[in-house]
Amino acid sequence: MQKNSVNKAILVGRLGQKPELKYTASQMAVVNLSVATTESRKDRDGNYKDETEWSRVVVFGKTAEFVANYLDKGALVYVEGRLQTRSWENKDGVKMNTTEIVANAVTSLGSGGGGGSQGGGRAPNSGGYGGGAPSGGSAPSGGTPFGGDDDEPLPF
Repeated sequence: MQKNSVNKAILVGRLGQKPELKYTASQMAVVNLSVATTESRKDRDGNYKDETEWSRVVVFGKTAEFVANYLDKGALVYVEGRLQTRSWENKDGVKMNTTEIVANAVTSLGSGGGGGSQGGGRAPNSGGYGGGAPSGGSAPSGGTPFGGDDDEPLPF
């Protein structure tokens, strides 16, 4: 472990598409997600303008199975993980890079297009599943830790 460094990412946003469960050659469950986070800012005229940022998230193991089985496009989720950059060559031999969040916890915040109230392997009174990711971790408990309606701004 590197001294004096932290690699941690936390998102609260909405899923951009229905999660699709796939398996690696070693039969590890994996789901790739696009998570939209939107921030409202005032422009020069004092009007609010929404700015949306899309983040790539990859989820493994039991957490991936939870996401694929219980969440849908538009679901409001809490994602916790670490940043990782991958490189590869495309079919034309051009080097490509992408930075993504490798999630160790994904929690449904219970509103939007998905996120049922029941599901195998989920912790009691929580909207998600934090076990099974390669780097471990746990989901926050309490269902909606940030509280309130969707129209209310988050408290941070």
